[in-house]
Amino acid sequence: MDVTTSRELAAIAAEAARAVGDRLRAAFRSRPEVLTKRDFHDPVTEHDKAAEEDIRAVLGRLCPDSVVVGEEGGSHGAGEVCWYVDPIDGTANFAAGLPFFCTSIGAAVNGEVVAGVVYDPVRNDEFTAWLGGAECNGRPLRSAGARTDREAMLLSSFPTPRDLAAGGEEALHRFARMVEAFASTRRPGSAALKLAHVAAGWADVAYGTHVNAWDVAAGSLLVRQAGGTYLPLSGSVFEPGGYLACVGGFDLAGSVLADLVPGGDA
Repeated sequence: MDVTTSRELAAIAAEAARAVGDRLRAAFRSRPEVLTKRDFHDPVTEHDKAAEEDIRAVLGRLCPDSVVVGEEGGSHGAGEVCWYVDPIDGTANFAAGLPFFCTSIGAAVNGEVVAGVVYDPVRNDEFTAWLGGAECNGRPLRSAGARTDREAMLLSSFPTPRDLAAGGEEALHRFARMVEAFASTRRPGSAALKLAHVAAGWADVAYGTHVNAWDVAAGSLLVRQAGGTYLPLSGSVFEPGGYLACVGGFDLAGSVLADLVPGGDA
């Protein structure tokens, strides 16, 4: 795909993401009713579903011959372009009133992510990526920061309840090694927004497990186009699994997380 078409898709994603900004800001800290999906750790609100419907309407109007794969509504449509939509990535934060959530929309063509937007409605930060670059609110992004664990800020929701159920003591031991190795370890939630912060150089490393394409499609392109490294630990952005991302110049081979890299060699 050419750069011009890629940027046009990014502009469409940005319009769709901003279309739900007012709704999410108005509902934020209203303590909406929370339902659950997989279990009580997996919340959803009426605003997740309504926002996704609004996003689908915008994408359908601006890019009618396309597929939309949404976290709440599944896959609909047909066409060359496939949109991966998470209307509220970080629903638990949104529902509780913690200002770390976003809308994430990524566009893929022939199995390649070619455009993406991560929109933080609270701060009104719009992170945009296309095949020619990445920017935040119109300013170019440069993913740069710490070079080693002992200097770095790590953003990670590991271990999740699913990690603890599967890994038990080993998951706790890995978390302990992470806390000991990194200068700071934070668990803010929202994979997409964590990746956007790595792309901006506001954090140095992000690590997550059990994510889907709608969580990371846009963020993966943001990190790469900003000069950072994004690794899908499942082998593909489109396969459920884990991810590891870091700013450009970070010594991943020397990191406590190096053993996560596919092949065991960063």
